[in-house]
Amino acid sequence: MLSIRKIGVVGRTYRHLSRYRQILAIFFKYGFGDLIELLKIEQYIEVGLQLISSKRRDRVEKLSRAQRVRMAIEELGPTYIKLGQVLSTRPDLVPAQFIEELAKLQDNVPPFGFSEVSRIIEAEFGVPLKKLFEYFDENSFASASIGQVHRARLADGETVAVKVQRPGIKKIIEVDLEIMLHLATLMERNIEEMSLYRPAKIVEEFARTLEKEIDYTIEATSMERFGRNFLADPSTYVPKVFRDTSSERVLTMEFMEGIKISDIDRIDKAGYDRELITVRGADFFLKQVFEHGFFHADPHPGNIFVLPDNVICLLDFGMTDSIDRQTREEFVDLIDSVVHQHESRAAQVLLKLTSWDYKPDIRRLEKDVADFMGQHLYKPLKDIEIGKLLNRLLELVSRHRLIVPPDIFLMMKALTTIEGVALMLNPDFDMVRQTAPFIEQVKLARFYPGRIAGDIIKLGSDMLQFAHRFPKDMLDIMRLIRQQKLAVQMEHKGLETMLATHDQISNRISFSIIIAALIIGSALIVISAIPPLFYGISLIGIIGFLAAAIMGIWLLVAILRKGRL
Repeated sequence: MLSIRKIGVVGRTYRHLSRYRQILAIFFKYGFGDLIELLKIEQYIEVGLQLISSKRRDRVEKLSRAQRVRMAIEELGPTYIKLGQVLSTRPDLVPAQFIEELAKLQDNVPPFGFSEVSRIIEAEFGVPLKKLFEYFDENSFASASIGQVHRARLADGETVAVKVQRPGIKKIIEVDLEIMLHLATLMERNIEEMSLYRPAKIVEEFARTLEKEIDYTIEATSMERFGRNFLADPSTYVPKVFRDTSSERVLTMEFMEGIKISDIDRIDKAGYDRELITVRGADFFLKQVFEHGFFHADPHPGNIFVLPDNVICLLDFGMTDSIDRQTREEFVDLIDSVVHQHESRAAQVLLKLTSWDYKPDIRRLEKDVADFMGQHLYKPLKDIEIGKLLNRLLELVSRHRLIVPPDIFLMMKALTTIEGVALMLNPDFDMVRQTAPFIEQVKLARFYPGRIAGDIIKLGSDMLQFAHRFPKDMLDIMRLIRQQKLAVQMEHKGLETMLATHDQISNRISFSIIIAALIIGSALIVISAIPPLFYGISLIGIIGFLAAAIMGIWLLVAILRKGRL
């Protein structure tokens, strides 16, 4: 499990200080010195930071800000590349020009050597590699930032794919995430417009996503769960997991030989039915979301194979997520109210599905939802692309400062990806029509007798539990009141800025009074000609005037620099 600590002072450990300087040097290199100043972290990096030449800085500053962000992320390494890839799918958080650049980020990481592969596997299982595998290809056939995959054969002759984690990657990710979280916290504190996007929360959620990817036992469990969910579906296939040769850093799974769903020429040459593949692929994902509530969150073309008989095979289960029944039903309510153009109901469902730090303007939200419907729904359903519709909806949500939960966002992102793959295979594919039966199924499921009976039983159980606990809870409250131990705790929010300003004003007033006192006192001393004298003027008075002048200049500089006093 990843160990991510909040760090207040980066210099506590050498590993943080060294990596921090490296990160900030890259920021400077690509022309983001202004960000360093805004974050007020000069004190962490003053020692040992080498600034690049002005000539080189001028060269990078000719590029757009979005291009420089992408180039900086590429140089920062795998953790930042993965964050950039995540942000490239968030139109509710990132402007369009940045999304276009971030979408270019790739995990171009060279494979690590076979000696390291062998060492990691033997360390995980405590036996020589040859005892685990009859054959093991020393060359990987796939490599990424977290691990790489080798072809191998078990003792029983089964051909398998073995994913091995990159050495030291867990520690690298932990350190990078700690620094990311610190930088995000500073952004919220020092850059007012950034606080609206809650960057610290984004980093924390990103860390939870990476935790699933860095622990291969979680991926193995996800594969087995998918296998059970679709065991009776002959149109889909999930590779088997071999637990005896799998661990946190090693994952052994069935080796799949198929055609990538994006390789249309090979699909056509093999005589496969593209229309059938499109329908099966879409249904595979829609069943994950609307029937099982557990879905593959990264179904890009590289993770989907086509097997003989037009069977759909999913790979790479490092990114999966769950969506509970209530959320599924609310999402269906949102789609239903949008399609039937009930703007008031759609706005209310949006508020149920999201959270917010500032109370939204309901009337304005309803107006924007109505405008959204007018722009996108007055066209034939077959011409509506769900992906574009969801992206515009995310932009609307962002304008109203509503926060989309991670599970809903990942589901919307995956749905958009699947629609894109489907349209690539069959440009005439109608995703809206394909989704409609699943939406109707969720709506009707609320009225199934078994569901109603279950809800009634649960409600009755909750009421009985409440009735059982209520008298005891009331007695506990009365006892606390009699013992005068009942305390009301109040927490203020939003006063920190006002209190900080109040402290600054108080300090400046006190400082000004001291300066005034020095001036008046020095003037009286000079008038009184109190010795020792310097050219007939009291030396003590001169020193007092100098002290007042220095303090006055200091106060003026502090005010001009926005209150460093």
